[in-house]
Amino acid sequence: MEASVEQLVYVREDEYTVARLSSESMAGFVASGRALAGVQPGETLRLTGEWAEHPTYGKRFAVTACERVVPATVHAIQLYLGSGLICGIGPRLAQAIVGHFGEATLTVIDTAPERLTEVINIGPGRQAQIVEAWRDQKAVAALMVVLQGFGVSPLLAAKIYQVYGPSSAEILASDPYRLIGQVRGIAFATADKIALQSGVPERSPQRIKAALMDGLEAAAARDGHCFLPLHALVTRTAARLELEEELVGQLVDALLAERRVVVEEGDDDLVVYAKEHHSREAKLAALLARLLTARSTLPLRAFSDDPGLHDDQRAAVTMALTSTVSVLTGGPGCGKSHTVKVIAATVRAMGGTVTLCAPTGKAAKRLSELTGLPATTVHRMLAVQPDPDKLFDQTPAQADLIVVDEASMLDLHLATRLCSAIAPGSHLLLVGDSDQLPSIGPGSVLADLLRVEAVPRMRLTHVFRQAEGSGIIQAAHQIRGGALPFTPGGGGFWFEELDDPTAVASRVVHLATEAIPAKQKVGPGQVQVLCPMRKGSAGTAEIGRMIQERLNPAREGTAEHWSGASVFRVGDRVMPIRNNYDKGVFNGETGTVVALKQEERVVEVLIDDGDTVSYAFDELDDLTHAYAISVHRSQGSEYPFVVAPLVVEAGGVMLRRRLLYTLVTRAKAWVVLVGQREALELAVARLGQRRNTGLSRRLTAALG
Repeated sequence: MEASVEQLVYVREDEYTVARLSSESMAGFVASGRALAGVQPGETLRLTGEWAEHPTYGKRFAVTACERVVPATVHAIQLYLGSGLICGIGPRLAQAIVGHFGEATLTVIDTAPERLTEVINIGPGRQAQIVEAWRDQKAVAALMVVLQGFGVSPLLAAKIYQVYGPSSAEILASDPYRLIGQVRGIAFATADKIALQSGVPERSPQRIKAALMDGLEAAAARDGHCFLPLHALVTRTAARLELEEELVGQLVDALLAERRVVVEEGDDDLVVYAKEHHSREAKLAALLARLLTARSTLPLRAFSDDPGLHDDQRAAVTMALTSTVSVLTGGPGCGKSHTVKVIAATVRAMGGTVTLCAPTGKAAKRLSELTGLPATTVHRMLAVQPDPDKLFDQTPAQADLIVVDEASMLDLHLATRLCSAIAPGSHLLLVGDSDQLPSIGPGSVLADLLRVEAVPRMRLTHVFRQAEGSGIIQAAHQIRGGALPFTPGGGGFWFEELDDPTAVASRVVHLATEAIPAKQKVGPGQVQVLCPMRKGSAGTAEIGRMIQERLNPAREGTAEHWSGASVFRVGDRVMPIRNNYDKGVFNGETGTVVALKQEERVVEVLIDDGDTVSYAFDELDDLTHAYAISVHRSQGSEYPFVVAPLVVEAGGVMLRRRLLYTLVTRAKAWVVLVGQREALELAVARLGQRRNTGLSRRLTAALG
């Protein structure tokens, strides 16, 4: 049958799609199946399948094949043009265009687009915009057909076209491995599938080199490694491609000759870096050595002692005032923020200048609240440029003392930018909890500095009386020591045991949206769900979807837009997951969708710091819903109430002590863990893998 898509009802992560459609003979029927992946409201489809009875949702058309066709009837054409698929045309303008040209509308746009100016409200500028959008829409549709022929998700078509434009089909045919790292969602497995079906030989050097580079980049993105041991890289790649290790090893030499990788001596074996990570690590070590050995420009004078300080806090103040680079660490309740406040006040009393910053906006705001001093993000302090490889020697931070809180979040890239900006002689104080998770990006900067004996450091261990009664702080210190977190009398920490992962998810949603808000007399926005994993029945994707349907469901007559398996509506809580220097938004900030403009194909987001930014529909991969977020993405933030599922799904690969410790310390008033005791025990027992980094070795060598 042929039918037009009226509304997307549900899209699953595996692309299984449920949609409401209408045809000339039947209005408002439901169709479902993975063959519908990527369809959008307004499109006309030729469907193959059979009618079936769903036990819960009733009669629906189970689709086995789907082909996009050009709308033929006046109704279908108007629905297509008014759906928002063509930028610059909304429902009213679509009605006017179709009212003027009738069934010939699409032929006019195709063959005589200049005639569009016959319609009121369409001038030359709007006409050019419509023609360009129409051309792009047709190109993406054609690309979808090509991808389906390769057995690859058609959802990738728009992403490929966004990067390569009219050259997309040519690049797809000539060099599919080029898409890796340039097109979001395309890793080696997808590019390799296209390449092999296009006739690229299994033993092709191009294929093997792509697999080797993907191995390095995946290790950086997934595990935070800056390098891999040569033997491990070759062995894994050979096994993955089912080729001989000798052949794969030869291609490492080829990448070395092309200067795409660096091979050098590690602690026990030869190691392989992607060129970018090697150059950044070497640069950071050199910058840190320069800062450490520089003569201080701080106008140091005698400073008065604060009688309220503990001995280790007093030592930390002296360290920060006398060392050009130093590290202050300690767990919750040990007075790091108060120590920073005293250090900053002392420098100001001496006539010096101070800059307080943190990797995320929330962390900076929290630092400002705790110290009573202004704080900013590292990115904004550096006045970051759009060029990701541009360093900032020409615009150094001018303060006598620069304090970076939540320094465990500094990855190799941001730490290099930061140290490039600081003038030699300024004091850099890195403050953080070394027991928390490392950065999302590659590297382990804070932990690496703590391995270098020449770097001054102070760990605060004394838990102050006002913090001793907190169940959260007690639980955190128990976890850090390898003990199960069971605090007497609750006091801010609670573990609720449930075995069924599906029941765990439902209970977490109930606690976050109803039980805690009702008991504590707060809005649901005061309760944050944190999940160890993204996938699974108790992961961020599924729990986030459940909370969205509870707090902000689809409503008749209210606009919404599906991007992959995510639907965006006005009122949704969202989080940018990539830095965007042009927009001035950074990974980890949160905001609310305040407008969804179908005609302009944009979503407007009010960031919590007060700025409103626009995301085009094809940029929505940069946003994720914030109803349930990963523990990694919660770093630097603090929430009044935290609820978290703990289940041993997929082997519980993310359950680690640092992750559980970070999760618990995100809460201010209450943290409730819901799940399997086995998962809790596993998280406490597992220490986690150390990242492959060479920063401590390089810095030690640079300092002689």
